[in-house]
Amino acid sequence: MVLESPAAVAEHLGATGYLSDDALATVTYLALRMQRPLLLEGEPGTGKTALAEAIAESLGLPLVRLQCYEGIDATQALYDWDFPRQILHLRALEAAGGDRSVEEAEKSLYDARFLLARPVLQALQESPAVLLVDEVDRADDEFEAFLLEVLSTYQVSIPELGTVRAATPPVVVLTSNRTRELHDALKRRCLYHWIDHPGLEREVAIVRSRAPEVSEALARQVVGVVQGLRDRGDLQKPPGVAETLDWARALTYLGTAEIDLAAASATLGALVKYREDADRVRQALDQMLRP
Repeated sequence: MVLESPAAVAEHLGATGYLSDDALATVTYLALRMQRPLLLEGEPGTGKTALAEAIAESLGLPLVRLQCYEGIDATQALYDWDFPRQILHLRALEAAGGDRSVEEAEKSLYDARFLLARPVLQALQESPAVLLVDEVDRADDEFEAFLLEVLSTYQVSIPELGTVRAATPPVVVLTSNRTRELHDALKRRCLYHWIDHPGLEREVAIVRSRAPEVSEALARQVVGVVQGLRDRGDLQKPPGVAETLDWARALTYLGTAEIDLAAASATLGALVKYREDADRVRQALDQMLRP
């Protein structure tokens, strides 16, 4: 599917429940047309990962996710060999007998059927696909260099089997929470966009789209409270859109039509994830919701 304009991108994303602003729809459109990776940075909970999921759903493509973490290396991203199956294969050869040479037996171990494709190789093999490289800032410099090489050529070399090239470059979305600065070389390869928390009206629209069971009045009240908490600037982890959705759903499931202090306190675990934040939020809610 070819999307002909940023407006078409916004429309297709909206059909999945992901409501983008004009700037995000435009950079997504350009990434698709230019076949360039899209690097999204922003606070946790602003919809970076959800955008990749929405792109895959709207285009009808498989989503392949590579979750980065400290210490990840090329093996976890590319491929490995299925060692237990290789051992079983050797035992089967021994049981069968025959005049197969040691060299032939060794060569048969590195057949494609024993290859375990990790996310990057899987995306190249299945392309067209969407490859989500999530939280790339958690990985180290060496892994960044590996990613840069793959994203420059969309191919990987497997010594035992040869080179695997993507027939069509996958749609690549990289996300970062900016726990560290990424190298300029990787940024230059990508189109870049900073995703901020949405404004009040768009966040209300997101809640109504993703959680239609939440009433308009409650959605507005929830979003107003959440945005007030974000503006305080004293929370260890300010609530993101995901927490807004969880809190709105939790209040709805408890039959809350209008937020009061008792309902807010009972559902606080959906909104904040640190004890220190919970104490600060209780105090803030007491002021916000006091009659």
